[in-house]
Amino acid sequence: MRRGHTNGSALTRRSVVGGAALATIASTGALRGTAEAATASASASAGEPWVPVPIPEQVPVTEYSVPVSGGGSLWCWDTGGDGEPVVLLHPGSGSGESWPHQQPVLAGAGLRVIGYSRRGAYNSVAGTKAEADTASGDLNTLADHLGLDRFHLSGSAAGGPVSIDYALSYEDRLHSLTVSGSVMGVMDTEYEELTSALQPDPFGDMPVDFKELGPSYRGGDRSGVAAWLEINSRARTSDAFAQSLAHTITWSALETLTLPVQLITGDADLYSPPSIMRLNAGHLRDVRTHVVREAGHNPHWEQPAVWNRLLLSFVGRHRAGRS
Repeated sequence: MRRGHTNGSALTRRSVVGGAALATIASTGALRGTAEAATASASASAGEPWVPVPIPEQVPVTEYSVPVSGGGSLWCWDTGGDGEPVVLLHPGSGSGESWPHQQPVLAGAGLRVIGYSRRGAYNSVAGTKAEADTASGDLNTLADHLGLDRFHLSGSAAGGPVSIDYALSYEDRLHSLTVSGSVMGVMDTEYEELTSALQPDPFGDMPVDFKELGPSYRGGDRSGVAAWLEINSRARTSDAFAQSLAHTITWSALETLTLPVQLITGDADLYSPPSIMRLNAGHLRDVRTHVVREAGHNPHWEQPAVWNRLLLSFVGRHRAGRS
């Protein structure tokens, strides 16, 4: 089925990607784990007020229900076209609906944009746990179904470990990998102790918008918070279960990756603050890191103009023939 979705006020691609509604980015380039000074900033300075970005009008998409093992299915949307594909992996608090700020902007830049709900998320069917593939295996099934050869992959929050797991299994299928606002699923004891210390009781009982959205965004864009909460309210289905990964993700495993990786986090991320992001970056061979100001765990939603700009720049740098 081909369908267009309209959410809120329409924006031009220029106003979303390069207009005044930009937060400042702090960036660092790193190669083989060695920090290297770099500069990258949006047009707004740190002293200028942040302006919320309304959800733009969506472009038409084709929707699919892709069968996966164990009687499950993945709801997927695809903007189509001849551009290089980019697949978006949603946070655990969201679903394939989590990308209205990205869908028209990335498509307008000439990319084929694909989003989907993992098992147990909105419009997808979890199936039988005992017969289910890994989450990265499901992604590979989806890529085969859509006829993708090589593509760019971006995983946010809980989508981050899935994207890392996919890269460890199918690195030759990726042009680039972006991981945003994610602890990345690293299982080293030292790292798990550190990240657990950042979330003391009663952190788990706090409201989801408090945990996942930064205070500047919660205070500055109440309608945006309401739209995010609406997606969150229907994100999990009644048959949801935790899916396994194909690999145990460790720092030593990260060190085996040779593809270009971009790490993004918000300066107010309670799960993966900049210090945690930099710690993981030190175990990647070819990595760039970015801190988005006035953003929490979901910078793609809270500061979409900056986040989209970072993704488009990175994808453009690693297009086919340039990687």
